[in-house]
Amino acid sequence: MSTVAYVGLGSNLKDPAAQLARAVMELSRLPQTTLLAQSPFYASRPVGPQDQPDFVNGAVALATHLSPHQLLDHLQAIEQAHGRERLRHWGPRTLDLDVLLFGAEVINGERLTVPHAELANRDFALQPLLDLNPELTLPDGRRVEQLRAQCPDNQLRKLPPMAGSD
Repeated sequence: MSTVAYVGLGSNLKDPAAQLARAVMELSRLPQTTLLAQSPFYASRPVGPQDQPDFVNGAVALATHLSPHQLLDHLQAIEQAHGRERLRHWGPRTLDLDVLLFGAEVINGERLTVPHAELANRDFALQPLLDLNPELTLPDGRRVEQLRAQCPDNQLRKLPPMAGSD
């Protein structure tokens, strides 16, 4: 049986929207996984150090037979293929892929925390999740819609669709 996983995407280097579009294509090719839906992309101010470009973010819904850690391994491999370097906490990056939700699972491990630890504070993650599923709830029963209404404003701006995309 497959699990619906929600993956957040972010970039603020080397044509961020193109980085995300390419990552969505790569996610659609993961083994034992089907891309169910893709959110619009949004621009927002960076969280953390402000001496970096604005971010472009989005999310995808995947139906997967992979385990959470197998999915994480694939996400990190895609990040590496995009030249991801971890030089500074919350610093600039070519691509950031995060498992936001994995079915109704709660995971608190060294490599993976699901739901994502900062999800409730990130409008750039919550809004794409709402675009994918307006009725979405976290494993603890909190509605994403309510979290979004209470979330700090990060100057989120919906971007127009890219040429050649849906």
